[in-house]
Amino acid sequence: MKNYKWGIAGTGGIAHEFAANFNGKQSTLTAVASRSSEKAAEFANSYHISESYGNFEDMLASDIDIVYIAVPNAAHHTYIKKALQAGKHVLCEKAITMNLAELEEVMKIATEKNLILQEAMTIFNMPLYDELTRLMDQNKLGKLKMIQAPFGSYKDPDPKNRFFNPELAGGALLDIGTYAVSFARYFLSSSPNVIASTMVPFETGVDEQSVTILRTKENELATVSLSFQAKMPKVGIVAFENGYLEIADYPRAEQAKLTYTDGSIETIISGASAAAFQYEIDNFTETIEGQPNKSLFLTHDVIRILDQMQNTWA
Repeated sequence: MKNYKWGIAGTGGIAHEFAANFNGKQSTLTAVASRSSEKAAEFANSYHISESYGNFEDMLASDIDIVYIAVPNAAHHTYIKKALQAGKHVLCEKAITMNLAELEEVMKIATEKNLILQEAMTIFNMPLYDELTRLMDQNKLGKLKMIQAPFGSYKDPDPKNRFFNPELAGGALLDIGTYAVSFARYFLSSSPNVIASTMVPFETGVDEQSVTILRTKENELATVSLSFQAKMPKVGIVAFENGYLEIADYPRAEQAKLTYTDGSIETIISGASAAAFQYEIDNFTETIEGQPNKSLFLTHDVIRILDQMQNTWA
């Protein structure tokens, strides 16, 4: 059984979280790269990583098999291309690319080089969602009718903060919005279109809050509500003819409450929020080993939806 060597690109907050929780079945974290040799060395020392590099290209020249990309959104496309062209599989933080054109370009490279490319979207990896899929496949819930996907977070309103900096691809959509749209897309029967969307910008021009309506050809509806200046509970609601699901903390959910139309309640529990990174890592290596790439087509649909939303705001 092959053991896959991983390298991290970037040493920011999400990279620290990934390294601190790294625990894959067939994986070893062996390298880290930063634009600063000192930061890379300090990061490596903190997590007992054997190799550190002061630039991305040197890490790509090493014997790692997989690159986890955790640099700012605006750099994702460039880093993915370099990694794929160097023959490395890629797991990239969300949002995987800035737009659909960038994503389709790197998907083409991955296909040509027979490499695996995925977005590190927890929703597509948490075991609970597999359980909910099995429940829906039993047809106990009837037809899907409507989804509500809110995500509100309060960020310090500093124009220099990456969350509000347009040069760093700031804005709620490419940060928390990917979770909300991914949640909706996971349950929808087909890829939806944006029917209506409205946005309120921050002073820097990036989106600070928005509300969007999605609709599929099956007439399923979803609302996506985002804010960077108001916290909202991350409780997703998926309503069917025969009952509805409430999924609290849906980005890393481990349980869902199902309320039937007669008032009876069922609780579905699967997985653990604390193991979110482990699920991503193990599912990724299983895909390399030959399991179907179950999430990339969903990611493609999500980025297409984000493009439509931004085009509506233009």
